[in-house]
This record gives sequence, structure tokens and C-alpha cells, in this order.
Amino acid sequence: MIAFEVNDMTCGHCVSTITKALKAVDHAAKVQIDLATHRVLVEPNSADADELAEAIKDAGYSPTPVAPTNVTTEKTTSSCCGCGSR
Repeated sequence: MIAFEVNDMTCGHCVSTITKALKAVDHAAKVQIDLATHRVLVEPNSADADELAEAIKDAGYSPTPVAPTNVTTEKTTSSCCGCGSR
């Protein structure tokens, strides 16, 4: 997983533009964007971090590489809203 902080990403249009730019470089990449934290997470298929950063720059934004946030993949037996026992 490759992560960027993009502080000049401020709205849904920015999210769409960055997603399209990343997909143009690596169409099979998995892209997750959290607008509230200005984080862009990319699981690339063929592009490297430099190519992805360049795509974001070419789209008009300023990406800063950051360590990806830890994503918990632990299985739970909770309800749909997350409450309940594990």
C-alpha cells in the first residue's frame, strides 16, 4: 500500500480528479481516498510510488508520501453497525 497526504484536496471533485489520474497510470490499482484526513491510499498493480505521485501532481495537486495507516483486517462477529461481541 502506498499512501499520500494531499492537503490541497478539498472536495468531491478533487477526489474524482485524483482517482481518475491514478487509474490512468494504473487502471487496476485499488484507490481509497479519505477526504477528511486528506489521505490517498493506493494498492498499485503496475505503477510505483513515483509514477503515482507524478500522476497526482499532473492533476494539479501536491502529494506528500506518508506511511500508510494501519488497517485492521481482524474478523468480527459484530452486527452491521459494529456493536456486539467479537
